[in-house]
Amino acid sequence: MKNAEIIAVGSELLLGQIVNTNAKFISQQLAELGINVYFHTVVGDNPDRLLSAIKTAEGRANIIIFTGGLGPTKDDLTKETIARHLSKNLVMDPQALESIEQYFARTNRVMTENNRKQALVLEGSHILPNDHGMAPGMVLEMNGNTYMLLPGPPKEMEPMFRQYGCQALVSKETANEKIVSRVLRFFGIGEAALETEIIDIIDAQSNPTIAPLAGDGEVTLRLTAKHVDEDVAQSMLDEVEKAISQRVGQYIYGYDHTSLFAELTKGLKERNLTITAAESLTGGLFQKELTSIAGVSSVYKGGVVCYSNEVKHNILQVRQETLENDGAVSEQCAIELAENTASLVGAAIGISFTGVAGPDELEGKPVGTVYIGIASKGRPTIVEKLTLGGTREAIRNRAVKYGCYFVLKTLKDSQNAN
Repeated sequence: MKNAEIIAVGSELLLGQIVNTNAKFISQQLAELGINVYFHTVVGDNPDRLLSAIKTAEGRANIIIFTGGLGPTKDDLTKETIARHLSKNLVMDPQALESIEQYFARTNRVMTENNRKQALVLEGSHILPNDHGMAPGMVLEMNGNTYMLLPGPPKEMEPMFRQYGCQALVSKETANEKIVSRVLRFFGIGEAALETEIIDIIDAQSNPTIAPLAGDGEVTLRLTAKHVDEDVAQSMLDEVEKAISQRVGQYIYGYDHTSLFAELTKGLKERNLTITAAESLTGGLFQKELTSIAGVSSVYKGGVVCYSNEVKHNILQVRQETLENDGAVSEQCAIELAENTASLVGAAIGISFTGVAGPDELEGKPVGTVYIGIASKGRPTIVEKLTLGGTREAIRNRAVKYGCYFVLKTLKDSQNAN
C-alpha cells in the first residue's frame, strides 16, 4: 500500500505569512491516484529540523513529497539536506540550466551566479520540468522510498505535479491500471448524518473506495475505482453511486468541480428562466456569488440590497403595516420582498433574504433567525425559516447557500410536477 507524507518547507509558512495550499492540492491529487496521505508536516528553513522531519516521515510513509526550498538563496536548503541525508551528490542538469538562462535572456534580466543553483539536482533522480518557472522538480527512488521535490510557488508546483509528478508516482506494476474518480456533492445534510445513512456501504467498499469530506456548509463523497478497463471502472462507480442515491439522493446537487451557483445558473438556462434577489440580511452576497459564474447575464436581471426599512418600503413596496406589525425579520416581509423584486425587475423568480446575523438580536428574534422567500411565476410563494449557528459571517454565507439550494430544489420540483 502506498502511503505519502507531504513536507512543506519554508519559515514563511510557520510565521503565517502564507497559507499552505500546496498540501491541500497535492492531497487531492494523491486521493485520485489511490495514495493515502496520513500526515502533513511544515518545517522552517533550517537543515537540522528538516532532517529530523525527513527521518520521522521515513518511519511512516514510503512516498515523501517536499514543496519549497528549491530557490537560489541561502535559505533554500531542501535538496542540499536530502542529498546529505541520502549520501547523494548534487549535479548540474544541463536542460534545467539552459531553461533558466533562456528565461533571463527572454526577460532581459541579468542572471546572477546563485541562480545556477536552481539547476542542481539529486544525482540519479528523474527530472520534472518546470514549464512555469526556473527550479526543476525531481523524483528519486532509494531504500524502498520515493522522494519527490517540488517548487514552492503554487503556479509552478501545480502544473508540474499534474503534468509530470502524477505519472512519476504510478508504479510499473499498476501503469496499465486506470484510476477513475467521481465526486458527489451534497447540501442540506451534515457529514455525520450522511455517514450514518451510508456507513454500511462505506465499510463494505475496498474498490471503489469512498472518502467523505466536509466543506464550507457542504459535504462531498469522492468515489475512486481501479481497473485495467476504464469502462468497467466507470460501471463500478455507477453501482456505488446508485446505492448511495437510494439512501441520500435528495441531497445530491452535482458532481466533481461544480458549485451550487454553477448548478443554479445551468438550471435556469435550461428552463429559460430569469432570477432576481432582494437582500437585507446578506447585503448582496447572493448576487455576488451568482455573478461570479460565467454566462450568468442571460439569467440574472439585477436585484436590490434593501438593508434599511426605508428601502424595503420605498423601493420594494413592502407594506408599512408589515414592517410595523410583523417586522422586517418575518415570513410576511420575506414574501413581499421576493414577490415585489420579481415584479420590479421582471424576473421569473425572486428570492429574498431577511434575518438576524448578529451580534445582537433584532425585533425580539435571536441571532441566526433567517427567512428566505422564493416567488415563482405560477406557483405559491414559499418561505423557508432557518435557525443557523456560528459567526455573523458564517450565518450570512450559509444563508446564501441555503437560498441557492432552495431555488434549485424549486426548479427540480417544478420539473417533476410537469
